[in-house]
Amino acid sequence: MAVTISSAVLADILARAAASPEREVCGILLGAGGISSHVPAANVAADPRDSFEIDPTALFAAIRVERAGGPPIAGYYHSHPSGRAEPSARDQAEAAGDGRLWLIVGTGEARLWRAEADGFVAVALAIV
Repeated sequence: MAVTISSAVLADILARAAASPEREVCGILLGAGGISSHVPAANVAADPRDSFEIDPTALFAAIRVERAGGPPIAGYYHSHPSGRAEPSARDQAEAAGDGRLWLIVGTGEARLWRAEADGFVAVALAIV
């Protein structure tokens, strides 16, 4: 079953990644039953050229909004500026395996994954 994403949301995420070719960009995906919006977040990783860490301030703010009845957190996104749109070894090692979605932007493409307990599973992405 495909997960839907707003074309405007995907275009914005792709534009952010293209505007920052020297470092990974990241953020939070929001929506129930699909991805309807996103929250860009600062990448606070020690070396943002080849890793990402979502700014905890942005993550906690999204959690507070969700708990107050706002849009649920569907997952996360980040870019691989000179790589493929698939989970890296670091992504595999650091993923919680909680069933959340991961949108990864690579060179010329974006692909969606679900972080399962035993690794990432590709998920079809339908742009609406």
